Amino acid sequence: MRNAFIPLLPLLATAAAAQERPNVIFIVADDLGYGDLSCYGAQRVQTPAVDALAQRGTRFTDVHACASTSTPSRYGLLTGSYPFRKAGTDVAAGNAGMIISPSQFTLADLFQQAGYATAAIGKWHLGLGSRTGTQDWNGRLDQSLADIGFDYSYIMAATADRVPCVFIENDHVAGYDPTAPIEVSYQKPFEGEPTGRQNPELLTKLRSSHGHDMAIVNGIGRIGYMRGGGKALWRDEDIADSIAAHAIGFIRQHRDKPFFMYLCTNDVHVPRYPHDRFRGQSPMGLRGDAILQFDWTVGQVTQALQQLGLTDNTLIVLTSDNGPVLDDGYADQAVQLAGSHTPGGPFRGGKYSAFEAGSAVPFIVSWPGHVPQGKTSDALVAHTDAVATMARLIGATLPADAATDSRAYLSTWLGRKQKSCPYVVSMAANRSLTLRTPRWKYISASGGGPMITWGPKIETGYRATPQLYDMRTDRGERNDVSLQHPRLMRQFQQVMQTLKNNTPEQ
Repeated sequence: MRNAFIPLLPLLATAAAAQERPNVIFIVADDLGYGDLSCYGAQRVQTPAVDALAQRGTRFTDVHACASTSTPSRYGLLTGSYPFRKAGTDVAAGNAGMIISPSQFTLADLFQQAGYATAAIGKWHLGLGSRTGTQDWNGRLDQSLADIGFDYSYIMAATADRVPCVFIENDHVAGYDPTAPIEVSYQKPFEGEPTGRQNPELLTKLRSSHGHDMAIVNGIGRIGYMRGGGKALWRDEDIADSIAAHAIGFIRQHRDKPFFMYLCTNDVHVPRYPHDRFRGQSPMGLRGDAILQFDWTVGQVTQALQQLGLTDNTLIVLTSDNGPVLDDGYADQAVQLAGSHTPGGPFRGGKYSAFEAGSAVPFIVSWPGHVPQGKTSDALVAHTDAVATMARLIGATLPADAATDSRAYLSTWLGRKQKSCPYVVSMAANRSLTLRTPRWKYISASGGGPMITWGPKIETGYRATPQLYDMRTDRGERNDVSLQHPRLMRQFQQVMQTLKNNTPEQ
């Protein structure tokens, strides 16, 4: 049985009370770095729609995802539980089973049980179906987002570089083509189906720089093997348009009642192949064009809210799932054309890394009349606090066993106070952990070399001995001061061990 929560105020006591609760939209970009937006200092790309959102609200400078990769960071955001507590929260294959259990309480449950209409639109990457590799892509999925609190969903099963390359609407493939039944495998290719490795001449839109040489869909190589799909297959250049259209459609349909939307763009994840409206518009090539396309998506959503008269009663949280990466498997010249642009801003590392740029993400909160306009907040903020903070927003209390790592910081999120959370825990690609306080950054000891080995030129931050950095004087994490602070190191190690020991069954 699904968990329920107890409202602090009588649930839907009056129509007036219901109208006082804002609509809530979480806009989550994919692999967008701290330094990729002009309101965060980017010079070689301009993001006017995001900048306008920041001017209407509060921009945060010290916010962290709970992982430097997509699957675990999204898991933590939606459940309020650290991903290291659960097996199977590494980067998921496109045919992974549901990683969030139907018995777990989610951010969507919180809003749904408060009477909100709930939706997930865009990238998912947290598994579908009850078991890995057994999904019926030609029929009904036996577990879907409806089982974890979403009334409606229109999603990509995983990422754009992983099969299946179709959208899933609720529990079926959207626009399913019965003449082209779908088969998916992450073990072996399908006989007679070309692959990027064997048939590079068929990579007519993007060639691979490393990996991404299995199934070919829309002239682009992918991870995993796929056969079929027909008319249901997406065109990469239309993904952003489709996501925006379905998001706006949901807003229009639910304009007269409170709604929560988890809106996840594909941009700026690979393969980067934006609509031709954006291609060639940035000096940074396809990655820059994808940032422009992300900004356009934000603009489409905010314009729709304005046209429907919903701006003043809608809380928007804009962020990214993890830090940036340039070459992540496709020859799109992201490295060559970056020039002076630093996608990680002042921070070291990037996606996958234990260093700061792996988890430090942009974070903007806007709610006219409730969030200070044009303000910058330096408070330390954690994605994992979303569940508890949103519960405080709508006047609800969580079940005792829900969102065990989530803490309520509503006044901070609304820009009214600068109170930091005491610490943020994040997980790197090798599942090593970091712990940030408002001043210090502790990186636990772990195995692995200093650089990512499978292609991206990113420093890992891995070391056989723990590290400590003073983030007030050393934002670039260049001076390890662990030997100068043995007592502090022992305290951090004790906190980390306590967190690991207190892992509830899931």
